[in-house]
Amino acid sequence: MSKISPALLYGDRAEEALDYYCGIFPDAIVTDRSRYPDGKLLAATLEMGGQTWTLINGYEVPFHESVSFMVSCADQAEVDHYWDSLTAGDGRESQCGWLFDRFGMAWQIVPTRLPELMGDSDPVVAQAAMQAMMGMTKIVIADLESAVEAAVAASGAGS
Repeated sequence: MSKISPALLYGDRAEEALDYYCGIFPDAIVTDRSRYPDGKLLAATLEMGGQTWTLINGYEVPFHESVSFMVSCADQAEVDHYWDSLTAGDGRESQCGWLFDRFGMAWQIVPTRLPELMGDSDPVVAQAAMQAMMGMTKIVIADLESAVEAAVAASGAGS
């Protein structure tokens, strides 16, 4: 178990959340379930994304976007999978790669290409990537790269 790990309250929907996340994240494995005497789930522990998570049935407390979980994605197919899966149903899109799943949990779906471009030593590249991201909901890698290419061409740095 991780020394520090999130423990999340899902009202009375922890079992639903457990099944939901296990269906989205291919590496999710339930490692423990505790039940009340009537059989209802009290809490469950799972390993997901290299992190230990505890989902708890408890009182209803809304999640808030001041806490989010970032999913680092290798390519657009991965971005699309997590974005589409987590916004399905009652999930909702936000901006700059942020979304809220059907439980109200905030997620950031970030292709590894985004921090590469935003951290580029060329300020034209970094600024173009930042501006492109600011105009997006789901991050689209091809659109980031097109914006960077256009900015570099306009600056004359590509000549």
